[in-house]
Amino acid sequence: MDEQMAPVNVVFQGTPPARGSTGRTERMRVLAVIPGDGQGVSFVFARRQVEALTRNGVDVRTLFWADRLSPFRLLREFIGLRHTIQEFMPDLIHAHYGTITAFVVVLASNRPVVVTYRGSDLNPEYGIGLVRRILGLLLSELAALRAAAIICTSEGLRDRLWWRKDHAVVVPSGINLALFRPMDQERARRALGWNVSERVVLFNAGMAPALKGWDLLQHALKVARELIGPIRLVVLRGDTPPDQVPIYLNSSDCLVLASHSEGSPNIVKEALACNLPVVAVDVGDVAERLRIVTPSRIVCRNGAEMGQAIAEIISLKSRSNGREKILNLSEDCLSRKVIDVYTSALRHDSRR
Repeated sequence: MDEQMAPVNVVFQGTPPARGSTGRTERMRVLAVIPGDGQGVSFVFARRQVEALTRNGVDVRTLFWADRLSPFRLLREFIGLRHTIQEFMPDLIHAHYGTITAFVVVLASNRPVVVTYRGSDLNPEYGIGLVRRILGLLLSELAALRAAAIICTSEGLRDRLWWRKDHAVVVPSGINLALFRPMDQERARRALGWNVSERVVLFNAGMAPALKGWDLLQHALKVARELIGPIRLVVLRGDTPPDQVPIYLNSSDCLVLASHSEGSPNIVKEALACNLPVVAVDVGDVAERLRIVTPSRIVCRNGAEMGQAIAEIISLKSRSNGREKILNLSEDCLSRKVIDVYTSALRHDSRR
């Protein structure tokens, strides 16, 4: 049974918020700025963190920035942000990504800003132009200079900061353990209309297959098929409804991660929560997650080695012990760490 944690009522102690003294204790107010339109799988991990923070006593309002490339739309978002700050009077603002999102937020706000770096905002991003890649990285790094607090989803991302590494806190995105849980594989496959006896490898290509290592996966699958016969490849392409992902994870025999760069890939943690074995390259914090998970493998970026690992994992016909190893990564558990970051940022701002 998963560990259940009672909600915490997040209140202020000491200096009251600037929005005025009412003689009452008020909940912490946070304005979350998240890229995307807030629909489907768009930054779903950030949206789930907002939900977990709300469950744990934080008053959160969310702004979604669907278009960060058009100067005209960006100006509208800037004005909308300033208006929301004046109307909502947040105690702090949380930018859930680096690049232009974090940069504009730190410029627009006179409130403490917490920035969460999640992966491609600090890591090299394949599939986009060099100028855009360099500009995005530069804006991410500049935003860190003005942030009241910095969150990185992995140690590797923190190491990529040019400055203020000592001020950054590592907090991975949490997993909804009630949604991502082990299910009967045969029943899950029937729900998707799959053959209950076929071998299935799951691959999360998202919207950027090249970044996710599509070529390496194809080489590895060729090797694996030569070793054990037919293997069906199922690809998540970024349009799968979020509440359907657990069914795909439970229906599969193995998840393969071949990405060129990652922060803290949620698909791996979600697979572990469903006890799905994983074969992955050493990227982001994946090696840390799989260190004591069996059966699962960390392999070199080599098609032959990855293919052999896939064949061996599938041939075992076994689920992993992943779930028991990630109970400390539940959304509620990690949201409390985020709240600690908020509290620290507010104290620092009060002293300043």
